[in-house]
Amino acid sequence: MATASNWGYGFIHRNYDKKVIVSGVMPLIPRRTDFVKIAAFLFLILSLFCKGTAFGKVYIDIDSPTFRQFPIAITDFERAEGPGSSPENISSWFPDTLADSLRLTGFFNPLNKKAFLEDKITSGKVPGSIAFGDWMAIGAEYLVKGNYSIRGGEIEADFRLFDVVKGELLTAMSYKGRSEDRKAMVLGFAGEILLALTGEKGVFNTKIAFVNKEGKTSQIYTVNFDGSGLAKIVNHRSIVMAPRWSPDGRRLSFTSYKDGKPDLYITELGGGATRKVSGFDGINLSGSWSPDGKRILLTLSKDGDAEIYLLDLENGLLKRLTYQFSIDVSPAWSPDGLKIVFVSDRSGSPQIYIMDADGTNVKRLTYEGNYNTSPSWSYKGNRITYEGLTNRNYQIFSIDTDGNDLRQLTFDEGDHESPSWSPDGRYIVFGWVKSGKSEIHVMNANGTNRRLLYKNGGGSTGVAWSPRLE
Repeated sequence: MATASNWGYGFIHRNYDKKVIVSGVMPLIPRRTDFVKIAAFLFLILSLFCKGTAFGKVYIDIDSPTFRQFPIAITDFERAEGPGSSPENISSWFPDTLADSLRLTGFFNPLNKKAFLEDKITSGKVPGSIAFGDWMAIGAEYLVKGNYSIRGGEIEADFRLFDVVKGELLTAMSYKGRSEDRKAMVLGFAGEILLALTGEKGVFNTKIAFVNKEGKTSQIYTVNFDGSGLAKIVNHRSIVMAPRWSPDGRRLSFTSYKDGKPDLYITELGGGATRKVSGFDGINLSGSWSPDGKRILLTLSKDGDAEIYLLDLENGLLKRLTYQFSIDVSPAWSPDGLKIVFVSDRSGSPQIYIMDADGTNVKRLTYEGNYNTSPSWSYKGNRITYEGLTNRNYQIFSIDTDGNDLRQLTFDEGDHESPSWSPDGRYIVFGWVKSGKSEIHVMNANGTNRRLLYKNGGGSTGVAWSPRLE
């Protein structure tokens, strides 16, 4: 069990009987504490205490067209005194893993350690003892220093983030846990770095759900933001599709042919029960959840055409929202719960539409292209991403909620499918299919910093990004 504390008037020690003991005096900075959970794996929940304390609000706008990656230097961690053996190369493991995690965001340029000038022996841990001029000389704007100690089977690691230009400490955290908890410590501080510099902690504690094809069947898996922690969530030994996260990240809805036809199910994550919530004749296709988690959108064909309905999960009441002699599918709620985006072919080809949450005031959003589908509403509420057919390939686009500022985000060959926003609105995950092979990719919201998240020879589709799982 890993624990974290900020550096303030007291420090926090967490023991294994889950009692929190506050003791000691460390008059460095005022502390700010709360409870943070980092899910490293489905079977390992790491409890973190005390969000990092920011020493000054920097909040650089990473969405600005003039933004450039943060040049950041991360030194090897020093070993403090303490009994117990040290895992091999742990001094360099901490900075290397932190650098890799920050590099994944697309917002950081971790500098090569071979360029470092400051003497390791004389370098300090507080602003007055750090040669900031040496770090400025190699182009670093931010600096991370740390140390660790090992006592018995536990590791305690201290992280500090400095503003090199101002010569100031921005934030510091101390974590304690087992050796296998080290990755959670690093991801925790990576989130604190993002919080200090951008005002948001990032998405290191999120997961992506997707459908993995396995022969003639398909199952639902989840994977962490960095591609680790692959876990099978649904194993119906049938065809499954369209996983959708509940707002609290504790449940997934999906459509399954388990009973021979496409019915809607909800599964409780963490080994909980799975139940069928809609089994009408025809299709029962999962849509998104309401922001309060009490209702779910779905597509039903029980009355003939595929139409959009609203299902109240508490009382089972069903409300029909669309009434057209057309196909209406893929509904997704806006973050405030006031609007719904969906796909309809009422104009003659599949296009993206927006309506009020009660089904009124329908407005067509897309006019470019003759096949646009799979809309996903940004958690920030300002943009919608979707897949559109252009030059015989499906590409990812985004557009604002008024139908303006259309942006094409992918341009390469192959089909780019089922885009889904990260909960901070900074990334988009999607499926990519080319020459019969499929992969899951992540990119920044402007289409840059594209990277492979997962690939499987059988095929992976239907991606959905979780909310923050803390």
